[in-house]
Amino acid sequence: MTNSLLLLAQSGISNGRSSGNWLTHPVTIGVIVVIALVVALIMFNFLGIWIRARVAGAPVSMITMIAMRLRGVPVAQVVDSRITATKAGVPLETDPIEAHYLSGGDITHVILALIAAAKAGIHLDWNRACAIDLATKGTTKTVLEAVKTSINPKVIDCPNPATGRSTIDAVAKDGIGVKVKARVTVRTNLDRFVGGATEETIIARVGEGIVTSIGSSATYKDVLENPDRISKTVLAKGLDSGTQFEILSIDIADVDVGENVGAKLQAEQAEADKRTAQARAEAQRAQAVAAEQEMRARTQEMRAKVVEAEAQVPQAMAEAFRSGNLGIMDYQRLKNIQADTAMRDSIAGNKSEEGK
Repeated sequence: MTNSLLLLAQSGISNGRSSGNWLTHPVTIGVIVVIALVVALIMFNFLGIWIRARVAGAPVSMITMIAMRLRGVPVAQVVDSRITATKAGVPLETDPIEAHYLSGGDITHVILALIAAAKAGIHLDWNRACAIDLATKGTTKTVLEAVKTSINPKVIDCPNPATGRSTIDAVAKDGIGVKVKARVTVRTNLDRFVGGATEETIIARVGEGIVTSIGSSATYKDVLENPDRISKTVLAKGLDSGTQFEILSIDIADVDVGENVGAKLQAEQAEADKRTAQARAEAQRAQAVAAEQEMRARTQEMRAKVVEAEAQVPQAMAEAFRSGNLGIMDYQRLKNIQADTAMRDSIAGNKSEEGK
């Protein structure tokens, strides 16, 4: 390009001699200098990248690199990413790489994930890789990690030790508790990675399946004798549906016998029944005491009435004397009868005491 400008200038000079030497004008010389500086600047910034892309078999035109620079895209990173992908057998154009960078994605992770998937024979196209990269933005996961997990399965502890629990506790039908620790081997399902449930859902579903399987066992001995029956039962339920992972296996790492929950519940129920019966007996006793007190009060009331009635007898006798209905002889006869009655009562009382 520089040689072309020099030839153009020389031809202009030769032509200028016949047309008034216009190239010797200061403005013309300034324009030529500016153009030469711009060309030199472009060559300085992009010539090395352009040559590197051309030699690697992934050419990028100067105009494209200038346009990327004007859009604020790191030219070297985009071109190097294209070179890496092309050399790895994943040909890509600069436009999708540039678009993903402008959308906030990590083009390096996406390129490496595509290469890893292609080498492992896993189908992963550019759009899905970009979607996974954007979905994991702001988290500890990356699209490259998702592909690696799809190639090399990972093991998830169930329950998660970070929650503070080390075992899953369940109770068999005989009331004996069983403590289980499981390990779930999963690999990433790239088709469901975007929008799929995470590891927490896998752990929750596996834990629920283990509890259900133990709860349906007749005795805790069945669980201890055949722990693989739990994993087979749980694995057959398709717990990985709608999640980011595909469950490969569920292994029971440890099984321990817990406390006798059934006996404990029965003892607590018996204690509750005893307290209920005691409360009822106490209520009945309180009712009996209240009734006794009520009867005593009524007895005192009746005795008061008797005393009151006896107090009215002398008044009636006095009134009978005043009215003439009772004479002195009648009164003496009454006194004799009372004395005779008192004597008989006294004699009868002494005989009863002697008989005792």
